[in-house]
This record gives sequence, C-alpha cells and structure tokens, in this order.
Amino acid sequence: MHRQSTLNPQPAFVIHQRAYRETSALVEMFTRHNGRLGLVARGAKRAKSPLRNTLQAFQPLMIRWTGRGELGTLIQAETREARGLLPGKAVLSGLYLNELMLRLTHRHDPQPELYQAYAVAIDGLRQCAQVESTLRIFEKRLLQASGYGLVLDHDVHSGAALEPHQRYVYETELGPAQAADDAPEGVTVSGRTLLALAREDELDAHCQREAKRLMRHVLNQHLGERQLQSRSLFQAVAIPSKPG
Repeated sequence: MHRQSTLNPQPAFVIHQRAYRETSALVEMFTRHNGRLGLVARGAKRAKSPLRNTLQAFQPLMIRWTGRGELGTLIQAETREARGLLPGKAVLSGLYLNELMLRLTHRHDPQPELYQAYAVAIDGLRQCAQVESTLRIFEKRLLQASGYGLVLDHDVHSGAALEPHQRYVYETELGPAQAADDAPEGVTVSGRTLLALAREDELDAHCQREAKRLMRHVLNQHLGERQLQSRSLFQAVAIPSKPG
C-alpha cells in the first residue's frame, strides 16, 4: 500500500492527463521527491475550477495530494514559476519527453535526479537552445535512471578507452566494441560521438545524426513494439526532423 502525503507541497510537472468521469481528470505527475504519481483531479474539467488552467504540461507546479494505493487525489496545484509555452516545434519535442517518461518510469519510484534532468531539458526546449543535444542528453539520463545506462567511455570487450577517430559497433545490451567485419548486430558510431555523449557536450551536426540513430536503437529495445505516439505525430504533421 503506497502512502501519499498532503503535509508538504512539492514541485511537480504534468506529464499526461485524460478525462476521468464527467468533470474530472486523471493526471500523471512527476514529482521531485515521490517520482511519478497517478492523481485524480476532481472537477478539473469544470469551467470555474482553479485546476482547469493550472494543470498544463511543461509548467513547474507545486502540488498537494491525499490518499493511499495506486491512485491518489489531487487537492491543490499552483504554478510555481510563470513560464511561457514551449515555442513552435519544441512542443512536439516536449510531448516526446513526456511519453518517454510515461513509458520508462514507474509510479512511486522517487528519482530526484531524473526530475532535475527533466526540468533542465524542458528549459532547454523553451529556450530553443541546442534542441538535438538537449534531447539526447535527457535520453541518456533517463536510460541511466531506468537501469539501462549506456557504456560510453570504453570498449566492452578489450576494456580500452574509446578513441575519437575509431568506429565502434554499439552492441545491444553490452556497449561499444571496435567495428569489425564479423561484428554482431548493432549501430555503428564514432568514438567522438560516444565521448561527446559521455561528457554531455553540445553535438555538432555529424554527432547529432549518429547520436540520434544510437539512442533510437537503444530506446526501441526497452519500449517494445508499440510505437511512440509522438513520433507518429511528427510524421502526421510532416515535420522533416523527428525527435528520438
């Protein structure tokens, strides 16, 4: 039985919500200290509800809730800091991050470092600063928090440090190994790209392409066969560069 507290308001973000009964909403929130929570926001769909305009994605909130079990009840939500909307295409990138959070985190699993990584990523998207690098760094941190951290600094077979100008095959579930004709299935990527990801550097155009291909390959292993809706949305609106 999960205990949920109303004593101390804490920072949170809305990562998903859907209608619940006639006037309420079922909201998935990612909190700094309690991880992901499923909360019923009673009356949130009513025109005069203070929650109607507060429960917006990508906005830092302070929330209080009550209840026990898998679902709790949201009793208060206030905007912590006035932030603008994500601009233009950044909204779709934000939806992509939210969908990854929903698919790769579990309820009631406190992950304050992941909360901070998410907050930093959303701020990066809001500022349109190095969007591709922002997405790749968040994906890396999310995989680490989910127990699927990437090996980015050494050859998994020889143990040797990666060389920037060497090509490697990133073997599924293992990590990078020097590329060879008989290499197992995986993604070929340069040592330069792997090391840039390890340092969380801004990625140049070449590294962006390689890192995106690598992350998509790795994430697909953990997401299963069900395609991300955010990727389908990018295809539907015919934007050439899809996230993830």
